[in-house]
Amino acid sequence: MIVFLQNIENYIVKNNFLINIKKNSDNQDDKMSELEKYQQEGKDLYNKLRLLTSPVAIKFIRDFSEIPDNAHRPSKMGEKISLCQSFTLARRWGLNVAMTFEDNICITSSLVHQWEKVPVEDIFISQVKSGYHKDSDAELKIQMGYRDFLNEESFNMIKDHKGFIASPLIKTVVIPDVILLYGDPAQMLHIIHSLSYEGKYIVESKFIGYGESCIKGVLLPYVSKKPQLVLPGTGDRLLSVTKEEEMAIGFPASLLFYISENLFKSAGALNPGHPSRFILGTPPVGPAAWSYLRRKLKKYKRKKEKKIKMVSKSE
Repeated sequence: MIVFLQNIENYIVKNNFLINIKKNSDNQDDKMSELEKYQQEGKDLYNKLRLLTSPVAIKFIRDFSEIPDNAHRPSKMGEKISLCQSFTLARRWGLNVAMTFEDNICITSSLVHQWEKVPVEDIFISQVKSGYHKDSDAELKIQMGYRDFLNEESFNMIKDHKGFIASPLIKTVVIPDVILLYGDPAQMLHIIHSLSYEGKYIVESKFIGYGESCIKGVLLPYVSKKPQLVLPGTGDRLLSVTKEEEMAIGFPASLLFYISENLFKSAGALNPGHPSRFILGTPPVGPAAWSYLRRKLKKYKRKKEKKIKMVSKSE
């Protein structure tokens, strides 16, 4: 890892990691390539949400020839790193990192991604031996929580994969399949609001604290075509310097434009925005739901009182 990082300073000097916050005009947008649109949308989202790090563009590859010339491969420098470390290098250092079986020190994640194959039973036994959960019964219950994703269709989607490219979205060199975005809980709130604004993409996630970014944040959004909220797990904390206050969300790359379109629309003028606006004391106004429900409650109370009076008179 040390040898790998020694090459970073020269790379950053040659590839300025500063962000152009100026948005292109509509005419320019028409001329933009698909790659440029992802870059621009990534920059816009980065700036609107004031993210500390770039979202990560993830592109799965089926052949080693798909690896860009300017992508770093740890194995070429005699190193192995974890998948979550590659996310850190992309989002914090601005590097393009190619991860394959040869580059990944976490053999479990490589096998789950199907970059090499062993019987599923062996992967299960390996998890029991690691003591992540109390015993084999507990581990089985955990794994069965993901049975909806463990099907033939999902397997066929990934069986020919050889790895992926992790690239900073704001200057990505690949058109992504999945985007993994790290932020604080308030930033996650805005993304969830955007996804659910039209009732189309309700975020539903299970949390076990293991394989959160590499499996749940990247692989599951790819095979399910649904977003997944990520509570950075043990690997993220121990290996990739993910901060205590950070969360993440992984989603199919095409949803990036949907998120941007609906950002800050939820609740209209009462959307907290970012950074969050705070109201101290009694709020001078509230959502329309409050006034509507107050009126309804008064109406129902009047009807109830009137009914009671009528009953009293009849007696």
